[in-house]
Amino acid sequence: MEMMLADERRSVRRDVEVECQVVRAQGGEVLAERAVDLSTDGMLVLSQAACVLGESMLATFCVPGTAQWMTVPARVARVIAGRRHNDPGRAVALEFEVLDIEVQRTIRAALEILPEPPPARPRRVDYAGTAGLIALDD
Repeated sequence: MEMMLADERRSVRRDVEVECQVVRAQGGEVLAERAVDLSTDGMLVLSQAACVLGESMLATFCVPGTAQWMTVPARVARVIAGRRHNDPGRAVALEFEVLDIEVQRTIRAALEILPEPPPARPRRVDYAGTAGLIALDD
């Protein structure tokens, strides 16, 4: 019997270079001008700037494949030092704050036509799901 694999992504995510400007909500300092990953939940931006988890930002970006620009509130969800072999360099993962449903739909529609990125690491086994499949076989 094959093991069931966990589907961990909550949203459509694509490796895509996006022109953007991410600024600190307090003070307006520019943190980044290029995103390398975008989803309906957030974006990964290349940045040498120091920041802290939970820090509030404003992200303005061009929706891929369109001429439409959006500005959304975001917070720092992760800081990437760029030491791992598959890291894009020093980067900051931003999680978008609550988005209007139309904004989510616009981003999702633009991303769904792009190819999925290859997984950076092997997918995890969903042991509970696998146990459920085994129980059904009995």
